[in-house]
Amino acid sequence: MVNGYAAASLAEALEIRSNQKVVPYAGGTDLMVENRSGVDYLFLGKIPELRNINEDDEYIRIGAAVTFTQALEDKKVPALMKEALKRIAAPAIRNAGTFGGNLGNGSAKADSVLIEFVSDARLRLASRDKERIVDVDKFYLGRKKLDLAADELIVEILLPRTGLDRYSYEKVGGRNALAISRVSFAGIFDERDGRITKLAAAFGAVADTVLRYKDLEETMLGKTLDEARELKEKYLEGYAERMVLTQGRVSAEYRKKVCMNLLGDFLAKFGI
Repeated sequence: MVNGYAAASLAEALEIRSNQKVVPYAGGTDLMVENRSGVDYLFLGKIPELRNINEDDEYIRIGAAVTFTQALEDKKVPALMKEALKRIAAPAIRNAGTFGGNLGNGSAKADSVLIEFVSDARLRLASRDKERIVDVDKFYLGRKKLDLAADELIVEILLPRTGLDRYSYEKVGGRNALAISRVSFAGIFDERDGRITKLAAAFGAVADTVLRYKDLEETMLGKTLDEARELKEKYLEGYAERMVLTQGRVSAEYRKKVCMNLLGDFLAKFGI
């Protein structure tokens, strides 16, 4: 028999989560097609604490039950995130799908998760007795593997308030709409006093988790654009050597070529 729970507050949801083996959800757009049997569910979609978008001095704080449509309509959400959200499926899916669900699904194809990786987002997780903050790249342990305890819930996504204005985003799919990514890319660039302070690049839908190589990014930090152009070939070679991609709807070779082209275009866009 399948039991259903619907929590009215975060405290109630965490109490249920601590005492029952349940699958939490808010939109359920992925769960509906899985047709699981013998599973108990915990509905989070009506919890006020999870449905807000707030900001503080450091972060834009997006509740786990915030829908993609809600985020698209909110002026606090950065343009880079909106670029990804408006490419998610169709309006009906965006009206129901949530940030917490996109994360909790544990897929490297998740559109909002790519932006969280490249922007160094953090996650607020909570259980009945404690809370913790986890970097999103530490939260993803592999395909469908998350650093989420059986009694925890994703509460908020913490996006940096600054440094996301200069970006590049591309999603490659089989068609222009209602397409799961074959390759997705996001890059962020920033400079101060003529020197690079940020050069982040992340690739989705090409491996078991979102790919980002921070050690390669660091080789460009502090460089002038002229110095970065001199290092460009070596920088790209580093990515080409490191990227071992999975076979999917298209070949791994195709994915790698697309990834390298997107990375090259990103560098060129900002003068590298």
